[in-house]
Amino acid sequence: MSFSDAEIDAAIAALSDPGRLDAAQSLVSRAAPSLQRVLGSALQEGGWFDTAHEAAVKEAIGAEHAQDRIVAVRTLLAEETRLTMLVGVAVGFELARELGHAPADAGSAEAHSAGPRSAESRSAGARSDTATDQEDQ
Repeated sequence: MSFSDAEIDAAIAALSDPGRLDAAQSLVSRAAPSLQRVLGSALQEGGWFDTAHEAAVKEAIGAEHAQDRIVAVRTLLAEETRLTMLVGVAVGFELARELGHAPADAGSAEAHSAGPRSAESRSAGARSDTATDQEDQ
Protein backbone atom coordinates (compact mmCIF):
# COMPACT_ATOMS: atom_id res chain seq x y z
CA MET A 1 0.00 0.00 0.00
CA SER A 2 1.56 3.23 -1.12
CA PHE A 3 0.27 6.79 -0.91
CA SER A 4 1.66 10.10 -2.11
CA ASP A 5 2.52 12.86 0.35
CA ALA A 6 -0.44 14.86 -0.99
CA GLU A 7 -2.84 11.96 -0.37
CA ILE A 8 -1.56 11.54 3.18
CA ASP A 9 -1.79 15.29 3.86
CA ALA A 10 -5.38 15.38 2.52
CA ALA A 11 -6.37 12.37 4.63
CA ILE A 12 -4.87 13.92 7.77
CA ALA A 13 -6.67 17.20 7.04
CA ALA A 14 -9.96 15.29 6.64
CA LEU A 15 -9.48 13.75 10.09
CA SER A 16 -9.62 17.22 11.64
CA ASP A 17 -13.24 17.73 10.51
CA PRO A 18 -15.54 18.05 13.57
CA GLY A 19 -17.17 14.74 14.45
CA ARG A 20 -15.03 12.76 12.02
CA LEU A 21 -13.57 10.58 14.76
CA ASP A 22 -16.77 10.06 16.78
CA ALA A 23 -17.50 6.57 15.44
CA ALA A 24 -13.86 5.49 15.79
CA GLN A 25 -13.69 6.81 19.36
CA SER A 26 -16.86 4.91 20.22
CA LEU A 27 -15.45 1.71 18.75
CA VAL A 28 -12.14 2.15 20.58
CA SER A 29 -13.98 2.81 23.86
CA ARG A 30 -15.93 -0.44 23.51
CA ALA A 31 -12.85 -2.42 22.49
CA ALA A 32 -10.39 -0.73 24.87
CA PRO A 33 -9.71 -3.70 27.18
CA SER A 34 -8.96 -6.05 24.28
CA LEU A 35 -6.98 -3.42 22.39
CA GLN A 36 -4.97 -2.66 25.52
CA ARG A 37 -3.97 -6.33 25.80
CA VAL A 38 -2.96 -6.45 22.11
CA LEU A 39 -1.00 -3.20 22.41
CA GLY A 40 0.77 -4.39 25.57
CA SER A 41 1.64 -7.66 23.89
CA ALA A 42 2.96 -5.87 20.79
CA LEU A 43 5.11 -3.57 22.91
CA GLN A 44 6.42 -6.49 24.96
CA GLU A 45 7.15 -8.64 21.90
CA GLY A 46 8.90 -5.71 20.25
CA GLY A 47 11.20 -5.37 23.24
CA TRP A 48 10.12 -1.76 23.83
CA PHE A 49 9.94 -2.13 27.60
CA ASP A 50 12.92 -4.32 28.32
CA THR A 51 16.14 -3.67 30.23
CA ALA A 52 16.99 -0.61 28.11
CA HIS A 53 13.70 0.95 29.16
CA GLU A 54 14.36 0.15 32.80
CA ALA A 55 17.79 1.75 32.51
CA ALA A 56 16.23 4.89 31.00
CA VAL A 57 13.74 5.08 33.89
CA LYS A 58 16.52 4.74 36.46
CA GLU A 59 18.59 7.36 34.65
CA ALA A 60 15.64 9.77 34.54
CA ILE A 61 14.87 9.51 38.24
CA GLY A 62 18.52 9.38 39.22
CA ALA A 63 19.45 12.87 38.04
CA GLU A 64 21.11 14.88 40.78
CA HIS A 65 19.06 18.07 40.49
CA ALA A 66 15.27 18.16 40.73
CA GLN A 67 14.94 20.23 37.54
CA ASP A 68 17.07 17.71 35.62
CA ARG A 69 14.88 14.86 36.92
CA ILE A 70 11.73 16.69 35.81
CA VAL A 71 13.13 17.26 32.31
CA ALA A 72 14.34 13.65 32.04
CA VAL A 73 11.01 12.20 33.21
CA ARG A 74 9.03 14.47 30.88
CA THR A 75 11.27 13.48 27.99
CA LEU A 76 10.89 9.79 28.81
CA LEU A 77 7.09 10.14 29.02
CA ALA A 78 6.98 11.96 25.68
CA GLU A 79 9.13 9.28 24.04
CA GLU A 80 6.98 6.49 25.48
CA THR A 81 3.81 8.26 24.36
CA ARG A 82 5.12 8.63 20.79
CA LEU A 83 6.28 5.03 20.69
CA THR A 84 3.02 3.68 22.08
CA MET A 85 1.04 5.82 19.66
CA LEU A 86 3.02 4.49 16.69
CA VAL A 87 2.66 0.88 17.81
CA GLY A 88 -1.04 1.57 18.43
CA VAL A 89 -1.41 2.84 14.87
CA ALA A 90 0.25 -0.33 13.59
CA VAL A 91 -2.20 -2.39 15.67
CA GLY A 92 -5.05 -0.33 14.21
CA PHE A 93 -3.87 -0.98 10.66
CA GLU A 94 -3.68 -4.69 11.33
CA LEU A 95 -7.12 -4.67 12.97
CA ALA A 96 -8.57 -2.92 9.89
CA ARG A 97 -6.85 -5.48 7.65
CA GLU A 98 -8.19 -8.34 9.79
CA LEU A 99 -11.72 -6.93 9.53
CA GLY A 100 -11.31 -6.76 5.76
CA HIS A 101 -11.31 -2.98 5.41
CA ALA A 102 -7.66 -2.50 4.46
CA PRO A 103 -6.17 -5.42 2.51
CA ALA A 104 -2.44 -5.43 1.84
CA ASP A 105 -3.03 -4.27 -1.75
CA ALA A 106 -5.06 -1.07 -1.40
CA GLY A 107 -5.40 -0.80 -5.17
CA SER A 108 -7.24 -4.10 -5.56
CA ALA A 109 -11.00 -4.44 -5.86
CA GLU A 110 -10.98 -6.12 -2.46
CA ALA A 111 -9.64 -2.93 -0.89
CA HIS A 112 -12.97 -1.27 -1.49
CA SER A 113 -15.22 -4.06 -0.22
CA ALA A 114 -16.60 -3.76 3.27
CA GLY A 115 -17.19 -6.31 5.95
CA PRO A 116 -15.23 -8.90 7.86
CA ARG A 117 -13.59 -11.74 6.01
CA SER A 118 -12.29 -14.95 7.48
CA ALA A 119 -8.59 -15.71 7.46
CA GLU A 120 -9.37 -18.51 5.00
CA SER A 121 -11.09 -16.19 2.53
CA ARG A 122 -8.29 -13.61 2.84
CA SER A 123 -5.72 -16.32 2.17
CA ALA A 124 -7.71 -17.62 -0.79
CA GLY A 125 -7.93 -14.08 -2.15
CA ALA A 126 -4.20 -13.61 -1.74
CA ARG A 127 -3.54 -16.94 -3.51
CA SER A 128 -5.92 -15.91 -6.30
CA ASP A 129 -4.19 -12.53 -6.67
CA THR A 130 -0.79 -14.22 -6.80
CA ALA A 131 -1.95 -16.68 -9.43
CA THR A 132 -3.40 -13.86 -11.53
CA ASP A 133 -0.17 -11.88 -11.22
CA GLN A 134 1.85 -14.90 -12.35
CA GLU A 135 -0.46 -15.46 -15.32
CA ASP A 136 -0.04 -11.81 -16.35
CA GLN A 137 3.74 -12.17 -16.54
